[in-house]
Amino acid sequence: MAGQGQTILVADDMPENCMLLGQILELAGFRVILAGDGERALDALQHNGVIDLAILDVVMPGINGFDLCRTIKANPATRLVPVVLVTGLSASQDRIRGIEAGADDFLSKPVNAEELRARVRSLIKLKQYTDELESAENVLFALARSIEAKDPYTQGHCERLSKYSVEIGRALGLPQEQLVALSRGGIVHDIGKVAVPEHILNKPARLTPEERKTMESHSIAGERICAPLKSFKLVLPIIRHHHEKLDGSGYPDGLRGEAIPLLARILQTADVYDALATDRPYRKALPPEEVFRIMRQEAALGWWDADLIGLLESAFSREGLRSAGIG
Repeated sequence: MAGQGQTILVADDMPENCMLLGQILELAGFRVILAGDGERALDALQHNGVIDLAILDVVMPGINGFDLCRTIKANPATRLVPVVLVTGLSASQDRIRGIEAGADDFLSKPVNAEELRARVRSLIKLKQYTDELESAENVLFALARSIEAKDPYTQGHCERLSKYSVEIGRALGLPQEQLVALSRGGIVHDIGKVAVPEHILNKPARLTPEERKTMESHSIAGERICAPLKSFKLVLPIIRHHHEKLDGSGYPDGLRGEAIPLLARILQTADVYDALATDRPYRKALPPEEVFRIMRQEAALGWWDADLIGLLESAFSREGLRSAGIG
């Protein structure tokens, strides 16, 4: 199977090695960008459009292969680019360093042409799957933002909830995968409103019991919309349960106390804050001090998690949160 025009970056400070790898890959149908050191490779990643895979020599002057791999994986724009480290070093410690840097595969010198082509094809196929996954996520994010855009009073609501929720999660010391779920949950938590008729969604007067039932179905609809994405496994409970209340009076399942998933309670805390701290058709935004006073009163009624409210209030008291453009 020949390449389909995907672009591969090859970085090696030995010109003969660079040329050899480039020729093998070009004959296999790939477009190849050659870089003579780590700095030029990094420049190519930043300025040459989409790169589908990077093959990096470990031992290079300046930025070595380990450091360049780490930089690629730390950047949200390139973190899904597969990285193959090429090394003449056989010590297991070097492979461990590569794994810790985020490398997807390794090749040993001298490189076998058949092995190179086979590994590249396998990783390119994997990259295509992750690209499709990322595209599906982006479609959901775009849909969620289009719902938000219909109401001028909720402009920026999704991004604020993402940031607030992640701040609370960090204060709790949650692992990275849960912080990512909170960030995603902030964007898509109300995506189920796409199933709610606009005359109900935008009704300025009090909803009838039947209309209220329709509105409250949005959390179940949102869970159903996002369920096919396996990467959203931790996000689904956030979508379904962020309108529950600790005393069991929330929806859709009437969960009580710690039966409400922690990530849903975190986003709920952020959602309540944002609802009070932004303008609404029936009132102006309240100052943070007043918002937290009201939230503590409601927590005493058994609605919200007082500990999470305290963590968000502490985050707002830190300069770091304000300088991040929150609040």
